[in-house]
Amino acid sequence: MEIKRRISRQVTVGNITLGGGFPVAIQSMTNTDTSDVSATLAQIDNLYKLGCQLIRVAVPDKDALPGLKEICAHSPLPVVADIHYDHVLALAALEAGVSKLRINPGTMATEKAAAQVAVAAAQARIPIRIGVNSGSIHRRYRHMDRVEALVSSALHYCAQVEDSGCGDIIVSLKSSSVLETYAANRAFAARTDYPLHLGVTEAGTLHSSTIKSAMGIGSLLLEGIGDTIRVSVTGPPEAEIPVAQDILQALNLRQGIEIISCPTCGRAQVDVAAVAEELQTRLAGMDISLSVAVMGCPVNGPGEAAHADLGIAFGKERGVLFRKGKVAATMDNAQLPDALFQAVEQQVRDAGREP
Repeated sequence: MEIKRRISRQVTVGNITLGGGFPVAIQSMTNTDTSDVSATLAQIDNLYKLGCQLIRVAVPDKDALPGLKEICAHSPLPVVADIHYDHVLALAALEAGVSKLRINPGTMATEKAAAQVAVAAAQARIPIRIGVNSGSIHRRYRHMDRVEALVSSALHYCAQVEDSGCGDIIVSLKSSSVLETYAANRAFAARTDYPLHLGVTEAGTLHSSTIKSAMGIGSLLLEGIGDTIRVSVTGPPEAEIPVAQDILQALNLRQGIEIISCPTCGRAQVDVAAVAEELQTRLAGMDISLSVAVMGCPVNGPGEAAHADLGIAFGKERGVLFRKGKVAATMDNAQLPDALFQAVEQQVRDAGREP
């Protein structure tokens, strides 16, 4: 089964194309001081290795601009400048070499200031992401229901940017409420062809954000809505990328290794949770679609996990490695994790990729 994607206009951000049926891109945001170039680039490099594709950096004041220029020159990812309030910073960020501007027109001092940014972005052929949240609803729509106010504000800001000659627009409509985020994006998607960046803002800690993001982002992606996503976590941005990847993999929107593991019970002779966690870490980032099972006993072994491409099932002292439900080898329990890992590596090589 495949998800029928909403057809949105194509917008190029550095070496990434958003919209137009291109794969959903994962992005994150650094939490370092942008003026600390080495720390920011180190974090960007870590995020890149984890699978991040777009990176946003804060530009809170003019002191961040020299660092921003150097970051843009050396970042392995397209850099998005996050601008609030000061349109002069947005103009300077364009000169620094960013691949995209993220502005919130509702926080700009005047509509004229926002229009200046749009004109400059159009001239530089740099796209703009228009962000709208509950704190930036246009004054004309503040009397409305929150969802309609978000949608109407986004439409207003998009028209303003388009009128200034910039048609390369990505839009995000975010709320800390999953239901509001879902409803606003659905309504906006039905009325425009702009690529949409999805996320539930202020989603909380990793546990809370995982649940809210899976529901909010996942429900929209299931309907074919969304071209780029961010899982917002109160904590290190490195924690965001695995969750985002898992959401996309669960919907068959990205290749990856799915770990299937039993919930454990009194029959288990080993710590199945620890083995599953270890393998998930070791197998992360491998460029192949594969289902891998880690089962705690023969009862839940090849039989219940027969659909898995590869798997291991532990016994009292010895267990089995199996492929599509058929036993491939029997060995000591301690040998099974390495045997499974090596079998996955071989599958990757057989597919013509580097493990």
